Amino acid sequence: MNDALNAPPPPADDIPRALGALEARLERTNELLRRMLAEVAKTPSTHAIFVDAGYVHASAGLLVTGTEDRRSFDLDAEGLIEAFIDTARTIFADSRLLRVYWYDGARRRIHTPEQQSIAELPDVKVRLGNLNANNQQKGVDSLIRTDLESLARHRAISDAALVGGDEDLVSAVEAAQGYGARVHLWGIEAADGPNQAEALLWEVDSQRTFDLEFCRPYVTRRPVTMYENEAEPPPSRDEVRFVGAQIAATWLGERGRDRLAELLPGDPYLPAAYDQDLLVEAESRLSRSLRGHGGLRRALRDGFWQHLRAQY
Repeated sequence: MNDALNAPPPPADDIPRALGALEARLERTNELLRRMLAEVAKTPSTHAIFVDAGYVHASAGLLVTGTEDRRSFDLDAEGLIEAFIDTARTIFADSRLLRVYWYDGARRRIHTPEQQSIAELPDVKVRLGNLNANNQQKGVDSLIRTDLESLARHRAISDAALVGGDEDLVSAVEAAQGYGARVHLWGIEAADGPNQAEALLWEVDSQRTFDLEFCRPYVTRRPVTMYENEAEPPPSRDEVRFVGAQIAATWLGERGRDRLAELLPGDPYLPAAYDQDLLVEAESRLSRSLRGHGGLRRALRDGFWQHLRAQY
C-alpha cells in the first residue's frame, strides 16, 4: 500500500488521454439514459379496475330496488363492467386497460353460473373468496390487496380504479401507493347513509360516485310469483323430491354435465345462486310457494342431489 501511495504521478501527456476516455464513457452512459427515457415516454400508461362485487350488489340493489338481497334482483354484470370500462377510458384517456378484476364470494370457491359467465368476458378476471353460512364474503379484501400491491410493485399499472367501500381496503390502497400507483375510489350513490368508509376516502387520490341514473339500467327487480292456491295443503315431501330430480335432469341437458359436475364437491350444499334458481323453478312447477317450509326445501335439494349423484 505504501508503494502505491508513493508511486509517481502519471506522465503529463497521459492525463488528456485519461480524461478523454472518461468523457467517452460518460457520453455512452448519457446516450443509454436518453434511449431509456425515450422508451419510457413511448410506453403508454396502464390502468386496471378492481370491483368488489359484494359492494356493488348491495349498494346498487339498495339504490335501485330498495333491497340488498341479491335474490330479489338481477344485476347485468356484463353491462355494468362495460360501463366501468367506458368511464375509465374517459378518465384515463392516454392509458390502456390491463383488465377488470371482479371479486366475489362463492361456497368452497366454486363458480356459480353467473360468475362463470362473467369470467368468460374479455379483459375480465374473476377472483373468488369464500362465502360463509350467512352468505358473507370472506377473503375478498385480501385478494384485492394482493393484486393491487403486486401489480403496482411490478409497475404493471399506473392507475387503479377501486370500486368498493370497506375500510379493510385502506391497506391495499396504501400498499399500491407505496409503489407509485395512483388509486381512484369509485362508489355507488348511498341510498341510506354512507356506504364507503371515511378512512378509505381519506387515503385515495380521487373519488367518483355513480348515481341512480347510471345504475338503473343494470339492476332489475325479479318479479314476485303469485300463487292462487295457497289455501290448499302443501305438497308432500315425495312430490317435492320428485320435482327436484326433474329439475336436475333438465339442468343437465341445459347447463351441461361438466358445469353441474363442479357442484359435486359441495354436496349436500348448493351455491346460493343455484339454490335460489332451484327454489324458483320448483315453485313454478308446483304452483306453490315453498318459502317458510324448511322441510320441503330440504326434500327439494335431496331430490336434486339424488338425481345428480346417480349420473356420475
